[in-house]
Amino acid sequence: MNPTRPELRRELQARRAALSAGERLAAADAVARRLAARPELRAPGYVGGYWAVGGELPLHSVQLRLAPGQVWCLPLLQPDKSLRFAPWRPGDPLVNNRYGIPEPEVAPSSTLDPAELVLALVPLLGFDRAGHRLGMGGGYYDRSFAFRRERTGPPWLVGVAYACQEAPALAAEAWDVDLDALATEREWLAFGR
Repeated sequence: MNPTRPELRRELQARRAALSAGERLAAADAVARRLAARPELRAPGYVGGYWAVGGELPLHSVQLRLAPGQVWCLPLLQPDKSLRFAPWRPGDPLVNNRYGIPEPEVAPSSTLDPAELVLALVPLLGFDRAGHRLGMGGGYYDRSFAFRRERTGPPWLVGVAYACQEAPALAAEAWDVDLDALATEREWLAFGR
């Protein structure tokens, strides 16, 4: 019997939580090296990342390996449950959003629409070999990148995850936005979109 989405989320969260701090840091460094080796991800422009919480794969090593002309950005939750992005460097002011996740403390006029990014590194709970992702269930990324259901990039949507987050085939919902590629500590998967 196939697990429901809530059951699968619990299972995948438990897998992620079982990783030691050392395993998480080693995986983060391996993913950063893998991403830096992909020439298609090195175009100048805005790169959307995230602030890792709840055991998500941290992206500090990725930020340190940005290509010349790339600007690191973090997401900001919007009242309509979508995301906008803002450039951020270590030391820039942060404020916690309603979930306690740090966001850049900036004026709304200085935020970017997701379509302005060249690359978006997307957190997830689970992924499959077809490029489907299972998030936390809030729909923020699917809502924000819905325009990608109608056209190909940019931005390139690249999931970042631990290999243990792989799931059997995930049933896609009509609102889901699939990934262009995915990086884990073990491999790079391109989905040909």
